[in-house]
Amino acid sequence: MTNKLKQLQEKAGYYFRDQKLLQQALTHSSYANEHGSNRLLSNERLEFLGDAVLELTSSEFIFKNYPDYPEGEMTKLRASIVCEPTLADCARVLDLAACVRLGRGEESTGGRERDSIISDAMEALIGAIYLDGGFASAKEFVHRFIMNDIEKRKLFYDSKTILQEIVQEKELGDLSYHLIRADGPDHAKVFTSEVWIKDACYGTGSGRNKKLAEQSAAYQAIGKIQKGSEEDVSEKN
Repeated sequence: MTNKLKQLQEKAGYYFRDQKLLQQALTHSSYANEHGSNRLLSNERLEFLGDAVLELTSSEFIFKNYPDYPEGEMTKLRASIVCEPTLADCARVLDLAACVRLGRGEESTGGRERDSIISDAMEALIGAIYLDGGFASAKEFVHRFIMNDIEKRKLFYDSKTILQEIVQEKELGDLSYHLIRADGPDHAKVFTSEVWIKDACYGTGSGRNKKLAEQSAAYQAIGKIQKGSEEDVSEKN
């Protein structure tokens, strides 16, 4: 077992009995393809399973902790928790990207930093924990690393709307989004967009489609505006 895998398990608070499951959860299809392995040995099947475990766990959490939410609001909140940017953010807390096995081509094009790849690995890790330790272990992991900051998760899902409201309230100027590039093959493109307010770029984000890229950029912009407001208050005091 490598030091990286030891550190990952220490951070996750879960130690695998079957280390092969952990390795599979961290194996991207590009690595499996380049090393002559069966594509079924990549993390795609574990990702499928982890997605189901995550949806059930988050649904139960919302049902119990938000008793006043109607079905529509619960659905929206769950979407904000299981969306790609949220999972990628949680994965970065674990430094999961450093452990993912990528093919040379994917590595050379910045795949290790892509939300799509590390969010998939996060779901695969949940699936692997479920198989190795059962539902209770997977549920504990999800609660600890994904359900721990719901308000922040909401921002990921609807950042564009929230940013629009902030810009209008503060009268910051015109808001616009610009697609600056699209990388990768057609079946796995990654889009990168910038958000501009008036004549300045406030954030850059990437995603599997233009909408996700814009949501990610908007999230960065919200953080920048909020940080600026906090600094203004600090200076006045």
